[in-house]
Amino acid sequence: MGRRIIGFGLFDQALALNLNGPAEAFSVANHVLSQVEGGYDLVFLSEAGGLVRTSCGLSVDTQSLESIDPNALDTLIVVGGLNAWTFTADAPLVQWICKISKTARRTCSICNGAFLLAAAGLLDGHRAVTHWCEVERLKAMHPNVLVELDPIYLQDGAIWTSAGMTAGIDLALALVEDDHGRRVSLAVAKELVVFLHRPGGQAQFSSALDAQTRLGTMPPVAKLADLPAWIMNNLNSDLSVDGLAKVVGMSPRTFARNFARWHGGTPANLVLELRVEAACRHLEDGGTDIKRIADICGFGDEERMRRAFMRRLSIPPSAYRDRFGRPIPARPKGQRPAMGAV
Repeated sequence: MGRRIIGFGLFDQALALNLNGPAEAFSVANHVLSQVEGGYDLVFLSEAGGLVRTSCGLSVDTQSLESIDPNALDTLIVVGGLNAWTFTADAPLVQWICKISKTARRTCSICNGAFLLAAAGLLDGHRAVTHWCEVERLKAMHPNVLVELDPIYLQDGAIWTSAGMTAGIDLALALVEDDHGRRVSLAVAKELVVFLHRPGGQAQFSSALDAQTRLGTMPPVAKLADLPAWIMNNLNSDLSVDGLAKVVGMSPRTFARNFARWHGGTPANLVLELRVEAACRHLEDGGTDIKRIADICGFGDEERMRRAFMRRLSIPPSAYRDRFGRPIPARPKGQRPAMGAV
């Protein structure tokens, strides 16, 4: 297998992190692959070529769109940037993206770079993701796109889209895995000091942070903003509507009404999400057995936790640990495991 050419599509006020993170991931992959055939050549492209100024002030030296042989480009990655949503179908960059997608093996976007793919008509009828704060705009402007909120990245055929900012690194790792297998992508993640190699299905943001952002933003329910953090610290407490109402000093009826109004879901769903999130952190850390984690996180038993994981993440806790758990160092010969360790 020869070297693959990865082209990054840029424009003025592009987000530097959308570019630098994935580019470094491919660069590290070249280091990992240095003893075998294959690797990546990176090209940075803009409409006219020359210096492109990113949103943080860094400038990137690019070559013009027409300088690259369309048949030579293996993968196109369109980065996001300020006002990416203003690109229309007749913009030269968008027209070029449409043309290149016919010959490139993969066409990808990072963050709100999805707006350029959508303007090119490439996302119609496809599942796609963008930065969470741009989801509603993408839905409104491009109603034929099947926009999803949670995933970090999505693959739908030859089209790959990713969420905001650092999700570009996750996308790059997934592309490396697609090309060279999981062993190489994990080696790249390790060298980048990326603690987790996250799959596309992991949520973009913490359930607790999301709930805290949406809860209690206006009087008289500002006290609800502290509730997610309290739940996370009291997962074995009475987390029924009556119990939570006491915590915030409301009657059960007032609490349920205000919670539904500002959160948009039910207290039970929030509690389940926070329990699963807490269990994920324990599984990632590696040392505590699953039965103990189920108890710590308030599930009651392993089977209830397993069912919750299947509903929320579509994988059981054991598979989550296998995929994301920190490797447990080998014990010296003859040393007994600590209590609660696997």
